[in-house]
Amino acid sequence: ALHVLLDTSAVQNGAGGALFVHRDTPENNPDTPFDFTPENYKRLKAIAAAVLPVLDLAQRQNGWLPISAMNKVAEVLKASPIKVYGVAIPYTMYNQKPAGKYHIQVCTTIPCMLQNSDNYTCKLFTLTELECLGACVNAPMVQINDTEDPTPKDIEEIIDELKACKIPKPGPRSGRFSCEQAGGLTSFTEPPKGPAGLYIQL
Repeated sequence: ALHVLLDTSAVQNGAGGALFVHRDTPENNPDTPFDFTPENYKRLKAIAAAVLPVLDLAQRQNGWLPISAMNKVAEVLKASPIKVYGVAIPYTMYNQKPAGKYHIQVCTTIPCMLQNSDNYTCKLFTLTELECLGACVNAPMVQINDTEDPTPKDIEEIIDELKACKIPKPGPRSGRFSCEQAGGLTSFTEPPKGPAGLYIQL
């Protein structure tokens, strides 16, 4: 269970409990105004073959993805709207509801829970519980603007930086370079043996 102190009106269900169905609301319906900025139309020329980055561009511009933004993505890509919905709706990185300026996503699957992902406290930001982020070796995974390996103290520092309108440094907070295990190398500690006991040169 995720043990956090929350303003529940600001919480969205993640992949474990969300209902992926669009319902028209006053702020999210096909008539909600949305268009790309002239600057983003220039960016579209470079990425127009891929739905994911265009959806990301729309969300970064608008803060979330109303149905009208998805329809505009379909129009720009000359794709059917249902194909765009089929890409946007299952991904937890796309918000179909207005979200806070900073969207904190906490992985609560077993590897991350074992590293205390269920002990973070947040009262000011949109917090989403979600399933595996695919980086168990870097547990606990908390997705805040490309941050990895946070400790509870790191989370407090990141939130303080965000409150002060500063952009936290991306990447691992632990100083690790990539996805190596925190405890050091546990496999491939010597060249593997090949047929007849010969060592294979990697």
